[in-house]
Amino acid sequence: MTNTRATIQPGSFLTLHYRLSGPAGDVVNTFASAPATLTLGTGELAPALEARLIGLAEGSRTTLELPAGEVFGQRSPDMLQWMARKELTELGAADESYAVGDVVKFATPDGQGEFAGVIVDFRSDDKGEAVRFDFNHPLAGQPVTFEVQVIGVL
Repeated sequence: MTNTRATIQPGSFLTLHYRLSGPAGDVVNTFASAPATLTLGTGELAPALEARLIGLAEGSRTTLELPAGEVFGQRSPDMLQWMARKELTELGAADESYAVGDVVKFATPDGQGEFAGVIVDFRSDDKGEAVRFDFNHPLAGQPVTFEVQVIGVL
């Protein structure tokens, strides 16, 4: 009797633990909590990460080093944007205080998801108060370490 373990294919339903980290440390780490469940090809993981999962067997654990920019692209100056402080206040609590480095989550225009920006600057001038956000992925332009433990493959 041969014991064959299922391997990850496009469209596979997966249960896994994974850690994504860059030079500054972990961005996502499920090893200390419940494992993630996802379907390959639905955009839950970046395409470059999904491509590295294809062919891995159930029960395997591996760590992959991916070069800068391969997973989340290069940093884009277009992703640095100013927002009027008034607009930010309308989206959140009126008495909310913010600081450089804070991560602020926003609803997508269709209301079905969310995205985040990191506050990088403040300005106050004759046009009013404004907050500058960096909407680049935190690992854009960075080398990425992807550690994965495949628990189940369906």
